[in-house]
Amino acid sequence: MRIFQKLNLIYSFLVRHKGATPKMKIEKMAPVIQSSEESACSKAADFLSKEHVIAVPTDTIYGLACSANCPDAIKKLYAIKGRDSAKPVAICVSYISDVRKWGEAGHLPDSLLHSLLPGPVTVVLERTKYLDNPFLNPTTTKIGIRIPNHSFVNRVTRIFDKPMALTSANFSNEPSTLSIKEFEHLFVHLGAVFDGGLLSQGLDQNRMGSTVIDLSQSGYYDVIRKGISYDRVVKIVESYGIKNV
Repeated sequence: MRIFQKLNLIYSFLVRHKGATPKMKIEKMAPVIQSSEESACSKAADFLSKEHVIAVPTDTIYGLACSANCPDAIKKLYAIKGRDSAKPVAICVSYISDVRKWGEAGHLPDSLLHSLLPGPVTVVLERTKYLDNPFLNPTTTKIGIRIPNHSFVNRVTRIFDKPMALTSANFSNEPSTLSIKEFEHLFVHLGAVFDGGLLSQGLDQNRMGSTVIDLSQSGYYDVIRKGISYDRVVKIVESYGIKNV
């Protein structure tokens, strides 16, 4: 994986400076599609199935998404982000049953998961054998799982019917984005951009994204990132007798 990380950093540098080789370059800007269009969700699922990276609105910020179990798509996602492969990305799914399929959640009751999801929270669990892409979070056995409270993304994942990798739509170390204008510099590297308008009421404090909470250890939790609804998330988890690590 060290070789992959080095190659990824080189590719990311080329992407940032638009000096990619002809093979790496995308010749035209990604089409911008209104997420409210009747066929937008099926178009998004089609782009995902063809191994493209797309930009999508969520209930928090704009995200970059691709097929989570596709090695080439994940490598492309990391390169576009300029992200070290040691830094994990989450997956987005449709139902609580999907959370249990891709993450080891046998120690968590359905009522707890339904209280947290859908919403602005990422639940971190040990991944199951079904999430078998070696390029997805190669330095950890865990996976963050989201079910956003957003009708467009929820419908896309239902149509796609596979786990969708999801990370913020920006270069690493840049602010997260609430409108597509804020990441126009990435359009040339994407398959498509789905415009859901201004997200999170345009409030800067909501750029923090979802609250990320590790629930992989039975009886304990660990907050990895204090995001939107942090207080609510902790209150729900502790009401089930789960203690802070």
